[in-house]
Amino acid sequence: MTASDQKPKKKAQPARCAICSKPVDPKYTPFCSKRCADVDLHRWLNNSYSIAGAPADEDAAADGSEQD
Repeated sequence: MTASDQKPKKKAQPARCAICSKPVDPKYTPFCSKRCADVDLHRWLNNSYSIAGAPADEDAAADGSEQD
């Protein structure tokens, strides 16, 4: 196998900020700045993010009991 038979290796893409897609600052990983980290925190605290799933039974969760 010769050097010309080998596939060229792709360069690793630098990590990008989860909010604005700028290069990540290791101090704020996975974000580029404190501002983007704060934007993400604000979204979590305001329930802007959600995970798909079955609706929760709010009555059972409120009083801590389980229904069979």
